[in-house]
Formats: sequence, structure tokens, C-alpha cells
Amino acid sequence: MQLQKLLWLSRADSASAPGDPNWFQVPPTFTVVNAASTPEAITALSKDDFDCVLVTADMADASRIEVLEVIHGIEPTLAVVFWNPELSPAQGVRLFRAGAYFCFGQQDSAEAVRDCVETAMEEKRGRESVAGAEPWRAFLVGDSRAMETVIETIRLIGNRRCTVLIGGETGTGKEVAARALHAAGPRANHAFVAINCSALPENLLEAELFGHVKGAFTGAIHARMGRFEQAHRGTLFLDEIGDMPLELQTKLLRVLQDREIQRLGGSESTKVDVRVIAATHANLLERVQQGRFREDLYYRLNVVPLQMPPLRKRTSDIGLLVEHFVKQICQSEGISVKTVTPEAVERLRTCPWPGNVRQLENAVEMAVALSGERNTLFASDFGLGPAVSVEPEPAECIPFPVPEAMDFETAVSNFERGMLERALMTTAGNKTAAAELLGLKRTTLIMKLRNYESPALYAAR
Repeated sequence: MQLQKLLWLSRADSASAPGDPNWFQVPPTFTVVNAASTPEAITALSKDDFDCVLVTADMADASRIEVLEVIHGIEPTLAVVFWNPELSPAQGVRLFRAGAYFCFGQQDSAEAVRDCVETAMEEKRGRESVAGAEPWRAFLVGDSRAMETVIETIRLIGNRRCTVLIGGETGTGKEVAARALHAAGPRANHAFVAINCSALPENLLEAELFGHVKGAFTGAIHARMGRFEQAHRGTLFLDEIGDMPLELQTKLLRVLQDREIQRLGGSESTKVDVRVIAATHANLLERVQQGRFREDLYYRLNVVPLQMPPLRKRTSDIGLLVEHFVKQICQSEGISVKTVTPEAVERLRTCPWPGNVRQLENAVEMAVALSGERNTLFASDFGLGPAVSVEPEPAECIPFPVPEAMDFETAVSNFERGMLERALMTTAGNKTAAAELLGLKRTTLIMKLRNYESPALYAAR
């Protein structure tokens, strides 16, 4: 079994917590690299891959945030856990907002810290094992319920030859899903050919799809292979199929039935082995009723329907999507990967995103460009209007009277506990559903429940 690697940034004089030299018993599945200073930790991170970083060194609040930013500058997705007996709730909140995985103070046990580190490591290993076993998963960013449905469908039909019709609003990632489908099956090593059916006039679209012989029309000085032939033994993606002209729909239906094509202007038939994936933002059944789309072609294409969810129905994925786009854009620009503040991510989650994932990607690209030399992206960098706030109905409000003598930290703590109880009540005690409702990781929810030491809360499944 491969050992999990923990980088431990501890005090220079000891690798243990004050007052308890044996407070953190390292599990046998861990291999630990100790760093007595931030430069030592940076050196270790640049030489090796780690599954988690534990910071127990005494340092100022600003220094902890600087350490966090340096670590995430090297490895943006690496979990960083802080423990210090002097760590106040307010300092913990600031670290959370800066991107810390979890923060522990004087009242937290070694067991809780160890459990948190193990959970962070398991999450990282889980992501790596899924990516290794199913490379096509790299196309699909997100772990919301809506995306899990898409992923499971692709997993089931990836190895099949069946035609798939992908529906969804503009910008939801229909072509990305098509590429994942192609990569998930035996055709992955052959061509993936895409064509937008609304981008070309009818005569050119026909020639693009089926090819043409020399002299088929003015300007056809050479014979040309069409997209169907280019996609032989691979996948042909027909985007915006709802905009295909009716006459061409008839020819496409014949190709899907006979699995052979005729080049424009030619008389010879050529067999093609192609998996067809079509996509549309339109309601094809409505177009069938309007006489704008052939009913027989609709049923030929809609063998397996796959619906891509709009971004507003998968807001819990926005953090992962932003992280993915930032890394992708920074690498393409040849600059160091920037980090996004948790406040900015929360702000992005409140936006309506009518353009869906494509609009989000454009916003991230703008933020990277406007941030200049800064390594951190703030909410203002994304150039969005005021966040859309939905005023809750009175029945959904959490009653929370604040006594005059209550201090701020206690008030915040009680309010948070009330939100956790309300979420668990709404989801009948299901922790996964409650975490998604609150926009938290499941492990973060569990750690928060442990902090309140409530058996009733923690007993939820």
C-alpha cells in the first residue's frame, strides 16, 4: 500500500504540540516530512508531492495567511490544516476565507486533528484514483448531484455505439459532455469530429458532412472528404442539430439508417462506422410539432437522452469550476496559478449565470487579466454586478434572538449551529445533502458538527 505523505510545518524546537509531546500519533499509513520553517516547507513542496500540510508552528495571523498563499501558489488544491492553542475563532474564520482546509484551537483533540488530516488525504487520493481509472472524468468538473447523474449516464453508455442526444441551455457544456462520451469508449483512440449545424448554409453544410467529388459545384476543383468519413471508427458530434435544414435532415436520417454516405455530386456509396452524438439547446419535440424537425429523425437521434444541467442548478460546483478555469487559463498564459478568495467564490455562487459555464469561464478569464501581477483574485476582479439576493420566506428564517450580554464570537457560533441544525432537519439528517444545501464540503460539515460536540447533530447519517 502506498504511504500517504504529510508535510508538517512545526515549531523549530519540537514537532509536537505544547504541553503534550505525544499529542499527534502518526498512523502507520503516513510518511511525515517535518519542516521547522516556511523556507524548509517550500523546499520540500518543490521537491515532492504531498497529500496534506499540517501547520502547528507559532506565528502571527498574517504570517499564517502568507504561508497558506505560498503553499497554494505551489499546489492550489493541496489541503492545509492549521492547529494552534492560541488560534482564536476570528483568526480561524480569516484562514477559512483565505482557503484553509480546516483550523483547530485549544479545545480540539489530537484525534479530531488526525481525523481531519486523514479525511483530506483520502479526498485527494480519491480524486486521483478516479482520474486514473476513468481519464474521461477530467472533462467533467463538478461533484453536485446534477453532475453525478451526467457522469453515471456517461459511465453506462460510454462503451456502447448508441446515438446520444444531448440537451441543455447554451453554455452548459454539451460539447464537453460529448468529448467525455467519446473518451469513455473504445473509439477514444480515433477521431472526434465536431460540426456546428447552425454555422453554415445548407449547401455548404451538406458538402461538409458528406464531402464532394471534383466538379460537384463551382469551386470544387478537388474531391474532398466529408466529416462522416473523417470520423470513421470514431465519433461525429453534430452541434445545434435543431437548426439543420429539413432537406438535409432527410439525408442524415438515411445515413443513420444505412451507415453509408454518398459524396455530393457522386454516385458511389461509402460505408462508415461512426458513432453520432447530437446536441441542441432547443426543444426538438416543439420543433417537430411546428414542422421544423423530422419526427423520425428525432427518435433516431434520441436513443439515449442526456440533459446537461444549467449552472444555477449546480452552484455547489462553482468553486471547482473556478479553480479549474483559473489553472487552465494561467497555464495557457504561462503565468503562476492564481488563487481565488472564498468571498469571491461565494459571491460568484449568488449570480444567476444565464450564460452558464461558458459565461463563468469568460468571467474567470477577465478576472485573471484584470488582476495584473497579483496572485489573488478578489470579487471585484470578476466585473460582475451586485449579487442576486433571494429574500427568504418568513417560514424559512432561522429564529435567533441575541441577548445583550452575548459577545460577537458566541453569537456567530450560535448562528452557525442553528444553520447546521436547520440544514440537517431539512434533509432528514442526511449529511451529504445538508453539506450541499449549505455549499460546504461534507468533511467540513462533519468537522463543524464535531466542534459543537452535539451527539444529536453528529449522529445524523
